[in-house]
Amino acid sequence: MSINDDHLLLTPVEMARADALAEAAGHPVLELMEEAGRAVADEILRRYGKRRVSVLCGVGNNSGDGYVVTRLLRDAGWPARAVVVGDLNKATAGAKENALRIVREGKGALAAYKTDPAESDASAAARAIDADFIVDALLGAGLDRDLDGEMAFLVDAVNTSGVPVVAIDVPTGVDGASGAVRGMAVKADLTVTFFRKKPGHLLLPGRDLCGETVLARIGISTSVLTEIGAKTYANGPDLWSIPKPGSEAHKYSRGHCLVVSGGALQTGAARLAATAALRSGAGAVTLTGSEDALLVQAAHVTAIMLKPVETAEAFRALIGSKVNAVVIGPAAGVTDETRARVLDILALAPAAVLDADALSVFKDDPETLFQAIKARADRPVVLTPHEGEFERLFGRLEGSKLERARFASTRSGAVIIYKGSDSVIAAPDGRAAINDNAPPALGTAGSGDVLAGLVGGLLAQKMAGFEAAAAAVWVHGAAAHQFGKPGLIAEDLPNLIPDVLAGL
Repeated sequence: MSINDDHLLLTPVEMARADALAEAAGHPVLELMEEAGRAVADEILRRYGKRRVSVLCGVGNNSGDGYVVTRLLRDAGWPARAVVVGDLNKATAGAKENALRIVREGKGALAAYKTDPAESDASAAARAIDADFIVDALLGAGLDRDLDGEMAFLVDAVNTSGVPVVAIDVPTGVDGASGAVRGMAVKADLTVTFFRKKPGHLLLPGRDLCGETVLARIGISTSVLTEIGAKTYANGPDLWSIPKPGSEAHKYSRGHCLVVSGGALQTGAARLAATAALRSGAGAVTLTGSEDALLVQAAHVTAIMLKPVETAEAFRALIGSKVNAVVIGPAAGVTDETRARVLDILALAPAAVLDADALSVFKDDPETLFQAIKARADRPVVLTPHEGEFERLFGRLEGSKLERARFASTRSGAVIIYKGSDSVIAAPDGRAAINDNAPPALGTAGSGDVLAGLVGGLLAQKMAGFEAAAAAVWVHGAAAHQFGKPGLIAEDLPNLIPDVLAGL
């Protein structure tokens, strides 16, 4: 499907390219700074009453936006001043011009961070934050080193000031590409960013440090996105469409999902997955496993079908019947049987979801799994590792969560759901989506089993792998929000899915 580019995320490097393309198209840097500064000032004026403002400015283009904010707030009658942290003579041309404009217009609102080189960091920081409101325009999103020295001291002073903080683009100290904290970072109440959000606005811990993030368009043409070629998105309903059954639909035309059960004492996880698959809209769901396990399942399920299999031949025959997607892993057991069944599924099933034990069973031989996935490149496979399972399969990788997910997808040939409060969904073709709607309540036993079943149910309905994975992650988070109170357990989630789907 065609993806709405409103939800594209741009890395700092890609955003710099957008700025350069906009300038080449006739939008000078000073014009973009004016629009950016105005967007920040407008948000401040809309949300807060008049108060003393300290705008902390570094020497990059980010500070140029800060000088515009200072001027516009003063024009609105606010007692605002810009505090220059660094040597203004070394500032970018746009930043320097906006600083000098304050001086030329007689605003009297430009102050040096240190009035004397011998002044202590404590004294300088105390003067800088002597205000009722702070605007952070110190550093931009492309931070490439950890904060130290006076900058780190100043950031700490901002965080302990007890006054509202608005960050321009990203809070100082947050890496816009990864959301990582470079040594330490400003904790903002509000962040205003421009044209498109960055991965660091959604990935943790950056997302929490941004507070509320507001996007301002600032007049850059969307035509630049074609040349940039970005492939990272903020996950949400505009990226995918849940299938809707036609008037002549029947249970098998709506999709048949098969879920592999664990043993007699480990049936709950697969049951959660099967129930979620059914609630996702799949027309038929079958639990399969040993007869003693299915006798336990029979005491708990009604609409879900049961199919006992005792041999590998019977299992392979079942996969080759009217089955559109297979889910294996939830409490399946880290056994040779699970390993063999995974390989049979990859050889025969139209679509597959591998979760939990189906991943861990390959920790000593991941290449066998990856080769089996790549041998079926025309049929979707979704892997759903949490942090520990990811490391067991792919090792301890460097880079951001986004980069690690992309690497894992390329290496394995599968769509990856790298789970967490900031789940990343990555496809082998380079597309990726970052999810930000998962509440802390989802950190409960069995939650991942429900997610695996959701993916399986959507794959059974013929959704493509990346879209099914992204939709399942978002619906999973929205279902937890739907619960709306403490005490959420995994059993609650499947029955919340229909309301979420109805809301779409």
